[in-house]
Amino acid sequence: MDRYLLRYFLAVAELGSFSKAAARVSVTQPTLSVGIAKLEEQLGARLFERTTRRVSLTPAGSRFLTHARRITQEYEAALREVSETPQLKRVRAGVLSTIPARDLERVMALHARNTGGEALEILDSTERDIANRLSDGRLDVAITILRPGLESFAQEKLRNEPYVLFVSANHKLSGVESVEGGELAGETMIVRRQCEGLPEISRYFTNRDVRPSFSLRTLNDDRAMSMVAARLGVTVAPASFLRSGLAAVKLAGFTLNRDVGLVFSDRMRERSGAFVEAVRATYGDRRKVR
Repeated sequence: MDRYLLRYFLAVAELGSFSKAAARVSVTQPTLSVGIAKLEEQLGARLFERTTRRVSLTPAGSRFLTHARRITQEYEAALREVSETPQLKRVRAGVLSTIPARDLERVMALHARNTGGEALEILDSTERDIANRLSDGRLDVAITILRPGLESFAQEKLRNEPYVLFVSANHKLSGVESVEGGELAGETMIVRRQCEGLPEISRYFTNRDVRPSFSLRTLNDDRAMSMVAARLGVTVAPASFLRSGLAAVKLAGFTLNRDVGLVFSDRMRERSGAFVEAVRATYGDRRKVR
């Protein structure tokens, strides 16, 4: 019996649909149907009842399902046993898209020096998606903003940072410690579209009757900061985005800040490992566990 026939059978049994099963095993529906027919011929029994609405197992199919699962599990176990390559521990880590790329680069460089037997799978995504994936176990750990909605997870605070105005190093405001928002009425702004503080930033300027023109709206923070350095406009971002070519100026009366930290899923009981240690080293190991 060919193993691919077991894959076809298990996919149909689990999904209850020939079309969905074909998509899972990456074949056309006619190919899958031919394979199921071949398996039924080999076994001498019908495995599925087919109607226009659904596909269900016959009594023979139900009995065969137990054996098919066991055969598949034993086959995979055998492959693991005879493999000469040690299995690396896979760590699935989420990184909030508004974390500076420079921070992640430092984390990866440290991890590369000492992987600790870990293989990393990094997901760059939004707060909501990261929270959902932590909840259902699709992520082990994440670098994200610590919010009340994440209180059910173990957390470790890494950094608290304010949101500031960024201008080019050659801008007239470069070197100024603080500026009142109303003084920016004539400035052209760059909008960081994924910024989690966008509503508060908009309200701050609206309350001061500042309605600027916009030279760039982007989902890419690195591009936004590069364009600020190139004097295309100014923008508001967390203070950690400061780099060469930019100057940071406090916005008078604007108190928004964010807590960046590690959040651990329930399945990651040991809050350690090469990735976690690389993150701690990058952020100065200023740990505050919740």
